[in-house]
Amino acid sequence: MPGAGRGIEMQELELVPYLLYEKEESGILWIKFNRPERMNAAVGGTERKGTLSKVGEYMRAADDDPEIKVIVLTGLGRAFCAGVDVKGIEGFETGDNFLGNAAPGEGGDASRERFYYGITKLMKDLSFIRKPTIAMVNGPAAGFGMGMALQCDIRYGSENTRFISYQQVGQIIENGGAYYLPRLAGLGRALEFSFTGHLDGPTAAEWGVLNKIVPADQLEDEVRALCVKIMRNPPLVTWINKRVIRAAMDSTLETTAVLTSNASGILANSDDAVEARNALVERREPLFHGR
Repeated sequence: MPGAGRGIEMQELELVPYLLYEKEESGILWIKFNRPERMNAAVGGTERKGTLSKVGEYMRAADDDPEIKVIVLTGLGRAFCAGVDVKGIEGFETGDNFLGNAAPGEGGDASRERFYYGITKLMKDLSFIRKPTIAMVNGPAAGFGMGMALQCDIRYGSENTRFISYQQVGQIIENGGAYYLPRLAGLGRALEFSFTGHLDGPTAAEWGVLNKIVPADQLEDEVRALCVKIMRNPPLVTWINKRVIRAAMDSTLETTAVLTSNASGILANSDDAVEARNALVERREPLFHGR
């Protein structure tokens, strides 16, 4: 199962100032983009310390931490994440290289190779985190930022939420965008967005891209309330539900039936399931351990 056996110890996680890792005793981990002066634009490309690499590293560390139950991705200030920093930053790839453009001297297929085995893989890995992931889209989520939000399981937003595609840097929608948008919003709406490049918060909620939209001053409270609801359930049930439902998106009814049948028997005999049944009979709060 993704997340199991990676062995990332918290003390080995190298923190960076442009991405915060805020763990709460409640079981919530907040991963926060921390470049508010640049609308939380991404640092670098596929480098180990680039923003996308670090988001994945932070999420994998949280996946392996038994004290963390839910992961929330958000931004400080007015934006969620403004996507590629086209101005670049010293010591990291420029905006052009971030988009996968071939460097001088590279072969004609270098752009595709760099993009597919670099940015695309790093982005896709976010969807394989086993614990629930929530994007609290507090402001504009442009390009790369939109891609990360779409990889999360749930998205909450406000009247300040904006999804902005890659037209501003001369690119198509890629990574999770081309995959998830038609499944969330439908083909016609996904194409409308791809042609216009802009989606406001209320429309995103109407289309199903946002699970819920609330006033900006209530957004964090609503996300916290959602986390509490999630954490009341047995972790194993949450993890396996997530994996089966995501797999079912690309599968058949018969294959999904096999997956659920296999998982049901395993879960029925798990410690968490026994604890859930005992707590229900004894009319008390259950204590789950994810096993």
